[in-house]
Amino acid sequence: MKKIAVVQSNYIPWKGYFDMIASVDEFILYDDMQYTRRDWRNRNQIKTPHGVQWLTVPVKVKGKYHQTIRDTEIDGVDWEDRHWQIIAQNYRRAPHFEEVAALFEPLYLQNAYSRLSPLNRTFIETVCLYLGINTKISNSWDYTLVDGKTERLADLCVQAGGEEYISGPAAKDYVEEQVFLERGIKLTWFDHTGYPEYPQIGGNFTHGVTILDLLFNCGKDAGHYMKYVCR
Repeated sequence: MKKIAVVQSNYIPWKGYFDMIASVDEFILYDDMQYTRRDWRNRNQIKTPHGVQWLTVPVKVKGKYHQTIRDTEIDGVDWEDRHWQIIAQNYRRAPHFEEVAALFEPLYLQNAYSRLSPLNRTFIETVCLYLGINTKISNSWDYTLVDGKTERLADLCVQAGGEEYISGPAAKDYVEEQVFLERGIKLTWFDHTGYPEYPQIGGNFTHGVTILDLLFNCGKDAGHYMKYVCR
């Protein structure tokens, strides 16, 4: 039974995002959706000794214009260097900093990004490579998009050959299960609860930060603190 998930791309997402990727056979980045301000699309949190700190990728926002994530342009210079300096400052003493930094420092200091979607995908794929997640990652524009919020998701699943659709719990407010059932697709809600704590530098434990925190602290043992990643 081929499992499909359709989710908007995020900037260096938390561990639950990657567990969802690992739980399916194809993960479709849904970046034809509206870009939303003050969301996870272009920002995330790291852990510091003084609490969490936001890292935000500067983007161009065109007022009330319908702006998709796919079309969102990055605005400003030197943000990559600034983000990496903040990350290195707060994690250089983590047990696996050198190993993980060898992968991510070049993404910040040797690449130039003009749009948000390719940036997010690059980081997502690099994390998947490190964790051994072999799920196929595709873009929503690889497929035909039909009208209707739930109809579009179900149709993407059909086009991808999916028999089971894995959805994040936040979508319960708008996803109509009947639309999937009519197409012979099983709808399953992903459970993001019950994660164990892991050895984490920087004060009181915090779950909802970028997965870089888990990687710097636990390295290849990160899967022991996740649900679907191969251990």
